[in-house]
Amino acid sequence: MRSRPRRSLRAISRRRTSALLAVFALTGGLLLTAPEPASAANLITNPGFETAGTGDMPYCWEKSGWGDNDFTFETVADAHSGDRAMKVELTRRVDGDRKALITESAECAPVVTEGKQYDLSLWYRTTTPDASLTLFRHDATAGWQYWTDLKTLDLAADWTQASVRTPEVPAGTDRISWGVSVYGTGSATTDDYTMEQVADPIPDPECTGTAEECANGRWDVLPTENPVRSMHSVVLHNGKVLLIAGSGNDPEMFEAGTFTSAVYDPQTGDYKTIPTPKDMFCAGHVQLKDGRVLVMSGNLGYPSADGTIGYQGYKDSYVFDPETETYLKTNDMNDGHWYPSATVLGNGDVISFGGLREDSTGSVTAELWSDEQQKWLPTWQVNQTWSYWGLYPSMILMQDGRLFYSGSHVFGNNIPGTGSAIYDYGANTITEVPGLQRKDERDQSMSVLLPPAQDQKVLTIGGGNIDSNPDANRLTDIIDLKQPDPTYVAGPPLPQGTVDLGNGPVPQTGDQGKMYVSAVLLPDGKVLETGGALHNRANPVFETSIFDPATETFDPVAVDPEARGYHSSAFLLPDGRVMTTGDNPGNGSWNHDVSIYTPPYLLKGERPTITSVIDTEWNYGDTQRITVDRPIAKAELIRPAAVTHSSDPNQRFVDLPLSVDGDNVDLNVTSNPNLAPPGWYMLFAVDANGVPSVAKWVHLDGPQALSTKDASAHVHSFADAPRGEVTEAGEKRASQPVSPTVSGCDRHYGSANVCVPTAFPAEVEATTADRCTWLKEHDYGRLEVNGKDDPLKLDRNRDGVACGKGDVRGKR
Repeated sequence: MRSRPRRSLRAISRRRTSALLAVFALTGGLLLTAPEPASAANLITNPGFETAGTGDMPYCWEKSGWGDNDFTFETVADAHSGDRAMKVELTRRVDGDRKALITESAECAPVVTEGKQYDLSLWYRTTTPDASLTLFRHDATAGWQYWTDLKTLDLAADWTQASVRTPEVPAGTDRISWGVSVYGTGSATTDDYTMEQVADPIPDPECTGTAEECANGRWDVLPTENPVRSMHSVVLHNGKVLLIAGSGNDPEMFEAGTFTSAVYDPQTGDYKTIPTPKDMFCAGHVQLKDGRVLVMSGNLGYPSADGTIGYQGYKDSYVFDPETETYLKTNDMNDGHWYPSATVLGNGDVISFGGLREDSTGSVTAELWSDEQQKWLPTWQVNQTWSYWGLYPSMILMQDGRLFYSGSHVFGNNIPGTGSAIYDYGANTITEVPGLQRKDERDQSMSVLLPPAQDQKVLTIGGGNIDSNPDANRLTDIIDLKQPDPTYVAGPPLPQGTVDLGNGPVPQTGDQGKMYVSAVLLPDGKVLETGGALHNRANPVFETSIFDPATETFDPVAVDPEARGYHSSAFLLPDGRVMTTGDNPGNGSWNHDVSIYTPPYLLKGERPTITSVIDTEWNYGDTQRITVDRPIAKAELIRPAAVTHSSDPNQRFVDLPLSVDGDNVDLNVTSNPNLAPPGWYMLFAVDANGVPSVAKWVHLDGPQALSTKDASAHVHSFADAPRGEVTEAGEKRASQPVSPTVSGCDRHYGSANVCVPTAFPAEVEATTADRCTWLKEHDYGRLEVNGKDDPLKLDRNRDGVACGKGDVRGKR
């Protein structure tokens, strides 16, 4: 289906205003015949609709749905077996759907057990490609709520069986309801539903490492150093890793025009240095749907020695081709964007916000890369709010095409208001989202869309503020974007580790947490968080833990022995391990050591193997078959990393419900491109003990289920009524004023890559002696004074060198 950048983006991101409507729920009453009970194996009551109810629906079945559409529900005689089947038909649709579901009642909805899986099947006939098997769950506290769409039903003129295995039942769920949903014109007729609990998993295997390793994993520092000062890490679809340095925050390399990248091969451990045309230091990047990497903006110039001019961003843009390992120039962006966002959309376009312009002011220009035209569109073709989103604002694509700004950003304070918002491109509105704790201390926090993407929950971790330079915090916040009025709620505090305050690691105390956080989605459905520092480019924190979305708890694990603060990255490799690189403290040094984390799941014995993938070219709504060498419990797609500065808003884990027949496993691909934007993905198969296979690469593209007509994907009505303040497009303006000290560094001292903090940590007294002692403990070395000003009073004897002997002897 061809994409038209503005029109299709509006269609994808059209705001959903209709609420889910469930009607005619049957809770009992006069039955025309005796109830058709659930069998010993089949947990469905009245699975073939043979028992009539009190209204026009069979016993234990109900109508539901939402949106603007014309529909009918009827019991028909054209059955797969017996005398009755259920037909749902849409004759007109603008949006929404209609569903025939098991009645959401204690009498009818099957009881389920937390952590268990269930095999579901039904027989169906369809005249529309827009029908799916959909699932709701009853939470003991929150009541009934949408869970997930499990399978898109293919067009079928004859009776066809569809089978699928549920994910593990979430904590707090005691019953489920499921059935068929029709979300395009046409009909679906269903009959003979079955539901059976999957047998218990095999016993835990024996540990293949030490007891400590099997509990907490293992870190290894590789013998070969990273040859470049890379702060950008992109996992390519051939399994290699693109590491972009540009000038590497080194003004001498910038002046010499020496810009570097490297490609790392995890299979061999080798690095290949790649010619790099521009200074891509602090650029934005994202994988395009064909597997190439779009790199946008970068460093046009370092701050001036006197601090009057800050960093500058250029307009240039490039694509990196993994096949030729070369950069190719694209057309220019409309504005400079040093530290821009980069979010891929459901139609393959890329949208970008924020960053610094060529004159060091903040860019208020939204940029849109057209996948169809393979270029940045002119400003007049892109909806503009003229809002300044800051630096590396974390913009996460929601299931209906809108963008969630999580509040994670870089350098100083957050945007005005609540610090988090939903941006609707089609309506060109920004709606504030409440609840983010201490929104101005989330500088270089990290936000991730939790596994699976279908759950639409976002976790935000840690952060600080380089302007005021307090101790970084332990805050975490979780938001459920399925709620009509989503609000952040406080999550569990980050575990504490040790912190190096200048004289070696000591235990963290009080509320000390970390900024410069890295968070990585793992194939077992959990999140590894690692690295960080307590203050602006100083005081590395050594702490690593695994977050479990099911229990919303952190489990401390083995700790990376290397400091990983500013300009560090962590990312998932196709073999299930995690790689970490970088660290660039304020003294201008660089850590070239590379660490590899082996999670506990890789120490639980033999791994499952995907022995074949029938087709590596996948379409939306497909059923794709793989073979495995032994039983698996789940499978998923994980989008490869494109991470920098605690930011990878495109990172996502997409569940693939299973249909299992021995070693043959059919995987059901979402029909919604906003859940899994087109591109290359790592496909993992995971056994009942959480042990993943090595990933296979598959390419997802082309909304097959939507190609027969102009219709949106199956999008439920979530986050449709946020009550926060709404801002519409403001008056056109050129830019946002930004202080040249936006990076938290006082440029009166040292070279441009050295960061003497404008605000020292609170425990450092505002005296020459204490400040100079802190700088010495953090290995700053000789610091020349730039110009005549000495705002921090570090050059008391005015000899042009800060913190010399004459400056600190007897000076307070």
